[in-house]
Amino acid sequence: MSAFVDFDRVWLAYNDELLANNQFAVEDISLKVQEGEFIAIVGPSGCGKSTFMKLATGLKKPSRGTVIIGGQEVTGPLKITGMAFQAPSLLPWRTTLDNVLLPLEIVEPYRSSFKARKAEYRDKARALLASVGLGGYEDKYPWQLSGGMQQRASICRALIHEPRMLLLDEPFGALDAFTREELWCTLRDLQAAQKFNVILVTHDLRESVFLADTVYVMSRSPGRFVVRREIDLPRPRDLEVTYTPAFSDIVHELRGHIGAIRKTGNAEIAQ
Repeated sequence: MSAFVDFDRVWLAYNDELLANNQFAVEDISLKVQEGEFIAIVGPSGCGKSTFMKLATGLKKPSRGTVIIGGQEVTGPLKITGMAFQAPSLLPWRTTLDNVLLPLEIVEPYRSSFKARKAEYRDKARALLASVGLGGYEDKYPWQLSGGMQQRASICRALIHEPRMLLLDEPFGALDAFTREELWCTLRDLQAAQKFNVILVTHDLRESVFLADTVYVMSRSPGRFVVRREIDLPRPRDLEVTYTPAFSDIVHELRGHIGAIRKTGNAEIAQ
């Protein structure tokens, strides 16, 4: 079975001058992700995690190598992905419901039928909001929501057009620990129900181990994958698993790899 995401020896320099000087942001990245798989990428600051996300969304084209997603080579921005970031970036003049509906107003094939099917799309958005605990908040504005509620709405907005892949760049980093763990469970349940692929970039090792099927550790810049760790904790996972020795052992193992990278700037490639 062919992989849903396939990076084949991908290198990226941000401009021609850097390319001419062999100065790359990421180098020699090869990666295969199966349909419905949840992966997380961790590593020291500035290692190229966000650059990897730009390659996965088609916002950047590789200087060398190829990126294939959903059987198609990525040559420009992808319509089959949804994205959420650390800042929810909800439009302050739109209600929660209207913020969630925004992709359907601008992304084809929904855009051309939006007016005719607006009632249907509103019902769909209400159901999605209810599934993440925001039923009853549809008519509230962003400033009337807590940070955790805003991030839930942001994830709904990223999923409203039923993307095949969700890309998350530090989505819970600005939240308190309790709210963060609540949203882990929200994301876990959404992904289990809808089976979309997820690529999560995070600094939180506990988050990566709790949510992902596979965790990749990136080296310092120029970024490359130096560790691939399958998370063999059974699903469905609840928060109790985060207090078990098996969970702690994996977190400590990953922390050891990142500590070695920070000290030496390098690491052995590990499976």
